[in-house]
Amino acid sequence: MAMATTAVPLSMKLLIDTRAQRVLSAEASKEVVDFLFSLLALPVATAVKLVGKDAMVGCVGNLYASVDKLDATYVLPGAAKDALLSPTVLSPAASSANSSLLRLPAAVAPSTGLPKSYFKCSNNYSSAAGFGSSAYTSSCSIYVTDASGTICPNCGGHMKMALQYAAPSPTGQTASAAGGAAAKGFVQGIVTYTVLDNLTVTPMSAISGITLLNAFAVRDLADLQERTVQLGYNEGLAILKASLQSKAVLSDVFLGNKKALGPGGRE
Repeated sequence: MAMATTAVPLSMKLLIDTRAQRVLSAEASKEVVDFLFSLLALPVATAVKLVGKDAMVGCVGNLYASVDKLDATYVLPGAAKDALLSPTVLSPAASSANSSLLRLPAAVAPSTGLPKSYFKCSNNYSSAAGFGSSAYTSSCSIYVTDASGTICPNCGGHMKMALQYAAPSPTGQTASAAGGAAAKGFVQGIVTYTVLDNLTVTPMSAISGITLLNAFAVRDLADLQERTVQLGYNEGLAILKASLQSKAVLSDVFLGNKKALGPGGRE
């Protein structure tokens, strides 16, 4: 799966405990959070393909390699290896172009079960056609087909008159502040978010910041350092890989830490 280059580079502001050499938290925008949440929509096979089967913890990489190497002789007719190796990804969080660092396909509206193009009988069955004609063809209007030229079951004519599909109004969408367009992604952009080292995400608040410092027993504020980091292709891939192996993702990716910390970032 190819990666995308974002129009505007994403960034996060890290709060680093320089004494412990760990990231306490990150200040993240809606676009960054949308990207992080979009990782949940990745099928296992896609994750293996992106990070490499040899980098996977456990045996999933072996399954991927087994399918990849399986000769077509042993695959059922109609079955496709690509369905397992490169499955389609649908994610509402990925519909934001800026957040789709892993180029997840945009979400599609749920199907209504009706074809987008369909046709009716072209005979004139209006009352202006005369009583006899109208009586004969009035039932033509109840038939519809998705194949132009189908024979009308009522009069035997060709059903070639195209009808215009009316899509249902989208639900659950919020208008964005700019231009009133429907907001894309997963989370609202009205607040900034806090991302912990273990990728716990919460809306940012002053109280949560104080609670965070207490939780990590930070006594000397001089030990804290702010650092703004860019989130592009390499970082996005590194976050995906680290999220499958570590509980200190931000420290591993942006500080180069190798040890996995426990829940909340503590050893």
